[in-house]
Amino acid sequence: MTQHLRLRLHVTEPWDFERTNGTNELTGWTIDYADEENEEWEVTLDQTIEFHERHIRTLLVGPRYVGEHLRRIFDAVVGFPVRVAHRQDGDWHYAMTATLSLPREEEK
Repeated sequence: MTQHLRLRLHVTEPWDFERTNGTNELTGWTIDYADEENEEWEVTLDQTIEFHERHIRTLLVGPRYVGEHLRRIFDAVVGFPVRVAHRQDGDWHYAMTATLSLPREEEK
């Protein structure tokens, strides 16, 4: 069984995300990193967030820029820019941007 990879998301857009959720720092995990062909990773959050009056526990993250790959987070010093989607009417809807990183040592 593939181990969970712990992740940290710092939501940068929408600008009022922190007002609604009390924080713009999210943590969660994925196993999608194990397949190098995955261009997007499904992330299960540690805590539910509220977005457009919906309670969300799972997000889909993908590189914000063409030609990039999520596996670069293993080399990133600060964070890797991503676009973030949530489920809406059975499909993924990209509505946020964030930086993706591995948790700092004291957060593990």
